[in-house]
Amino acid sequence: MLYHFYEMNHAAVAPWRSAVEAGMAYWDSPANPFAQTAFGRSAAASLHLFERMTRRYGKPEFGIHETFVGNRQVAIHQEVVWQMPFCNLIHFQKEDGMVAKHQEKLLIVAPMSGHYATLLRNTVEAMLPNHDVYITDWADARNVPLAQGSFDLDDYTDYVINMLHHLGERAHVMAVCQPSVPVMAAVSLMSERDDPLVPKSMILMGGPIDTRCNPTAVNKLAENKGVEWFRNKVIMTVPFPLPGMGRMVYPGFLQLTGFMTMNLDRHMTAHREVFWHLVEGDGDSVEKHQDFYDEYMSVMDLNADFYLQTVERVFIHHDLPSGTYAYRGHTIAPQKVKRTALLTVEGEKDDISGVGQTHAAHTILSGLPPEMKHHHLQLGVGHYGVFSGSRFRKDVVPVITSVIAKHKA
Repeated sequence: MLYHFYEMNHAAVAPWRSAVEAGMAYWDSPANPFAQTAFGRSAAASLHLFERMTRRYGKPEFGIHETFVGNRQVAIHQEVVWQMPFCNLIHFQKEDGMVAKHQEKLLIVAPMSGHYATLLRNTVEAMLPNHDVYITDWADARNVPLAQGSFDLDDYTDYVINMLHHLGERAHVMAVCQPSVPVMAAVSLMSERDDPLVPKSMILMGGPIDTRCNPTAVNKLAENKGVEWFRNKVIMTVPFPLPGMGRMVYPGFLQLTGFMTMNLDRHMTAHREVFWHLVEGDGDSVEKHQDFYDEYMSVMDLNADFYLQTVERVFIHHDLPSGTYAYRGHTIAPQKVKRTALLTVEGEKDDISGVGQTHAAHTILSGLPPEMKHHHLQLGVGHYGVFSGSRFRKDVVPVITSVIAKHKA
C-alpha cells in the first residue's frame, strides 16, 4: 500500500505545484518591481525549493555531444545498438573519419542499484577520448509490463554475455560497483565454455566481490536483517496506471530515502545553503546544487527477483567468494578465467564497498597468472570518487587505459 500512497501523494500535491509555479513566474518576473526586494527574493527562493522538493524527477540525459581525441574535437552520436526488456545498450559513436587509429571497445556495465546509468556520465566522458565506449542503460522496472517477464541475477549475467557477443572481438568490460559480481560470473562462464569472444580485460571498480572484507554499514544491514526482512518490508507492487502495474519491485523512492537518511544532516545543510544562494542571486552555486540533485533524485525501481537474489547471494551468503555461486543451477568456475586480464580499483574512504572487497577477485580468479592481475587503490576518495571526479580523471583513468592497452592483443 505504501507505493499507492506515494503515488497518491504526488497527485494530491499537483494543485499546490501549479500554484507554486504561478508564484515563481510572478516573483521571478523582471517586470515585478518587488522581485528584487529582500521579501521578493526570499519568496522566490522558498517557492523554488518547494518546487524542486516535490518534483517527480525523470530520467536524465547523458548530454554528451563531443569529446577530444588528441587535439581534435570529435562529435558524438548516441545510438541504441542492442535492446532487451530490461536494458538498452548505448553506443557513443564518434563522427566517421575523425579517429585516425583503432580504439578498443569498452563495455561499461552501470550499476542496477536505484539510479540511472547517467550516474556514470563522468566515467563515460573520461573514457571516450581513448576508447570506443558502450554503456548499459537499465530500464526502470515500473515501466516494464508484466508480459515482458521477470529479471534476476542469471538474466543479468545473460545480458552481459549477449552484449559482449554483440561487441565481438577485442572487447573489454568495466563493472562499476554492483555489477562486479554478475560480470565476473559472465566472464567465468564464457571462459569455461572457451568462448572466443571472452573480453580481453575486466575492470572491477568498487564492487562487492567479498563483503566479508572490511564490511560497511550497508553490508552489516543485509546480514543483520536477513532476506525475509527485505522481502516483507521493501518489496512492493507497482500500482495502476503505470506500465509495469502488478510487478513486484524494490521502489526507487525507498532507495532514495535510504540514501538521504544516511547523510540527512548534509542534505539539510545543502538545501539550507541553496536557499540563501537563491536569495543572494549566486547563480553558479545554485546551478551546481541543482545539477547534483537532478541526478541524485532521479531513481528507478528494481525487479524484486533481482534485488532479493543480490541481497541473499552477494551480501548474506557470499556465494562468489565461498565457491557456491550458481548460474541456472550450474556452479561457476572462476578459476577457468585464463585469458581475461583483471584490474580492480578501490577507494580508500569507500563506505559502500570497503577496501579489500573488490581486491578479493584476485584470490577468486586463481587461474590468472600474476602478470595479468592489476590493482589500484585510490587514496583520499569515497565510493563515487572511484569512478568520477578530478582524482578519477587524473589518477584512475590512466591506470585503466594502460591496462587495456597492455592486454588488447
